[in-house]
Amino acid sequence: MNTDSTTEQRWLLLIHQLPSKPAYFRVKIWRRLQGIGAVAVKSTVYALPANAETQEDFEWLLKEIVEGGGEAMVCEARLIDGLSDAQARALFDAARDEDYEAIVKDARGLEEKLEAASSADEMAEIRPHLVRLRKRLAEIVAIDFFDATARLSAEGLIAALEARLAEDAKMNNDQQKTTPQTAADLKGRTWVTRQGVYVDRIACAWLIHRFIDPDAIIRFVPGKGYVPNAGELRFDMFEGEITHEGDRCSFEVLLTRADLTDPALQAIAEIVHDIDLKDGKFGREEATGIASLLSGITAANPDDEQRITQGRPVFDNLYQYFRAKRG
Repeated sequence: MNTDSTTEQRWLLLIHQLPSKPAYFRVKIWRRLQGIGAVAVKSTVYALPANAETQEDFEWLLKEIVEGGGEAMVCEARLIDGLSDAQARALFDAARDEDYEAIVKDARGLEEKLEAASSADEMAEIRPHLVRLRKRLAEIVAIDFFDATARLSAEGLIAALEARLAEDAKMNNDQQKTTPQTAADLKGRTWVTRQGVYVDRIACAWLIHRFIDPDAIIRFVPGKGYVPNAGELRFDMFEGEITHEGDRCSFEVLLTRADLTDPALQAIAEIVHDIDLKDGKFGREEATGIASLLSGITAANPDDEQRITQGRPVFDNLYQYFRAKRG
């Protein structure tokens, strides 16, 4: 559920009190809350973004609590003080990032097994595990109300595994038709990405305008349900033409597609990777400072165009720094 920053956020709060016994009932309710994606804003107060589906989830849970001997009420609220909408959304993102990171860990385990597989039978044994992992991912996506950052990493790893196990040649051919194959294919296009841009998308926008196509148009659309128009290239989006691949962030993939081999850009790609994927792969000492700068820019600028404009000098200066350092 992508929430426009200009729209007032409404929340549903479940305020409840459970009986001390039986203990299993408390565990049962806690699991129910986790399953619908609710987060605790106080010890006995759980929140969900307000919509018809989340209201129904809370109403069923309220009924279950009351039938189990507890007390509960559901109310719709607007946050005024003490906890901001941004802080509340951050609680949801942190919870989902933890879920996605567990998926990533399991996907990397399957990746290692796939690398070690030496026969068709061994590869076939991996498939049901991957199917279950995809199902788990879908369940998490269903309660990822604000497009948590780690989702792309999980999606990218699972998609990469599925591609390696794919047996349908036509699917591969279709993908080749829609994916840009040369740097020339990237020019004269309209670029599309998710609203609420942060490090990877800000960096990609800078790279597009600075090194690929200065006249490129970049549009910002909802993260879910968007159907691309002819000639559009989606970046850092699910099912996008240029997005996470395996453990590479979108900026790294875009560098490869654009055939950009400048060492200064490679250094920037490592910083973007470490901030975006949070895996410390490159251990770039600059990552912490750049992450703080970009966090400040996004906090001060709710508009995506403003974020990209303000982020441009950050990457311009980084690029000049690495160019001079190399010289």
